[in-house]
Amino acid sequence: MIGVNDFYKVMCAMVPLYFAMIVAYGSVKWWKIFSPEQCSGINRFVAVFAVPVLSFHFISQNNPYQMDTKFILADTLSKILVLVLLSVWAICKGQLDWLITLFSVSTLPNTLVMGIPLLNAMYGDFTQSLMVQLVVLQCIIWYTLLLFLFEYRAATILIKNQFPGNVAASITKFEIDNDVISLDGRNPLCTESEINGNGRIHVRIRRSTSSAPESAFSSSIGITPRASNLSNAEIFSVHTPLHNGDIPFGHGDLGVGFRAASPRLSGGYASSDAYSLQPTPRGSNFNELDTITVTTSGNTPMWVMSPVAGKVFKQASPSSKMAWESSCLNGERQGYRDDVGEKEISFRDISNFPVQEVGAADSLNTNNIIKQEMPNALVMLRLIIVMVGRKLSRNPNTYSSILGLLWSLISFKWNVGMPSLVKYSIKIISDAGLGMAMFSLGLFMAIQPRIIACGTKMATIGMAIRFIGGPLVMSAASIAVGLKGVRLHTAIVQAALPQGIVPFVFAREYGLHPDILSTGVIFGMLVSLPVTLLYYVLLGL
Repeated sequence: MIGVNDFYKVMCAMVPLYFAMIVAYGSVKWWKIFSPEQCSGINRFVAVFAVPVLSFHFISQNNPYQMDTKFILADTLSKILVLVLLSVWAICKGQLDWLITLFSVSTLPNTLVMGIPLLNAMYGDFTQSLMVQLVVLQCIIWYTLLLFLFEYRAATILIKNQFPGNVAASITKFEIDNDVISLDGRNPLCTESEINGNGRIHVRIRRSTSSAPESAFSSSIGITPRASNLSNAEIFSVHTPLHNGDIPFGHGDLGVGFRAASPRLSGGYASSDAYSLQPTPRGSNFNELDTITVTTSGNTPMWVMSPVAGKVFKQASPSSKMAWESSCLNGERQGYRDDVGEKEISFRDISNFPVQEVGAADSLNTNNIIKQEMPNALVMLRLIIVMVGRKLSRNPNTYSSILGLLWSLISFKWNVGMPSLVKYSIKIISDAGLGMAMFSLGLFMAIQPRIIACGTKMATIGMAIRFIGGPLVMSAASIAVGLKGVRLHTAIVQAALPQGIVPFVFAREYGLHPDILSTGVIFGMLVSLPVTLLYYVLLGL
């Protein structure tokens, strides 16, 4: 039975966290104490030092040889169950976007910042070890899987836009420039395609200004790439597009950060408005042509897709090597390069035009539109693994989680203690991490135009999934693996924690339902305390 003292203990753990968040909110919204530049510094500290060190502190103190197998199995089973159900639905309906969003909303709570202090106050010190185990799984497995899904979605969009129809099926290799960190559209990307005599396509993905042939950009406007954010996890106002000149800051595990809203830009999430400086494409030199014949040595004609409004051109020899630069994601001009004649031809974006078939008499069949195809699964897998690896390698929280896990494996295996100098150096920053994480969240809340950014109806559905659907699935999975007593209650309550920040980081970066995830973070924080207290009381009866 839950008594008054138990309730007071829980409030003593939670009120200070909400106090830090409210003070930060008021400092920006009401009292105007912090300027955007000052907020940038605060969030930069949280991103690079506070939360990663906080993660390392908790993970390194947890004994990995005494993991609660049933508790971890219940959490893993609940996530797999949700993922399988959503995957079946997505395959039937073709709704990959909603699969990603609903998986984020229903299964990825704010475990590190909210879960550890709340459940520690509710059920005791042993819950800290359980929450740390979930944090490790989230950082290493589930956030990586989520990032994999986002990169897969971004890759399919890039391929559909730049290789429409059945052309993509001939792609056998992707080469990615070293400065391409992600396909999320935050940096304008272009592709260069090379076709060999067998019709196989090799694609090079690059930033619009990286390693570009001089002739391909002789008349275009240069863009200076923005320096990489160490955390690679920035959060912005949900209605403020990313663009050069904004003030970057972010925050590690929470991923909290924002940029100053620019009055010059309107809201939106797509990659097309991610930058304020967009070169103007040159007009096509052959807009009126239906077909183009490229004369080379040989007598056998070969029809090849032309980057001219989805039309085709005929190449005389299948052994001749040719390449074209496909449409840039950010509206840059494109060009076709004939490797034989060293001649450049300009053309316009063809991403919205269907690919048309060539008839038996070498004429266009305007009645048939070729179905969009994708490259071989292994080709796509290699592309996505490279992108995910590069994304993770620039997130400090990746290193803090892995180093914390490695240290715990070593220290508990051979009973090695951390040197006092290192221990107290880490502790002094990690002690600030929890409060600064909540403070940073308050700054994030203050810059949002609305608490319910996605509308009342969608917010209601999202909250129902987060605070009802999540605990119900966790309850079923926990009971199925034989979890009982306090550990069962802990599993259910942690599933009712507010929405995690990292899913919103990804949603904002990749332009996928950021308004829904933003509402889940902000509104979820406001209603999570009464909801978790309600579960705590009901489970204690």
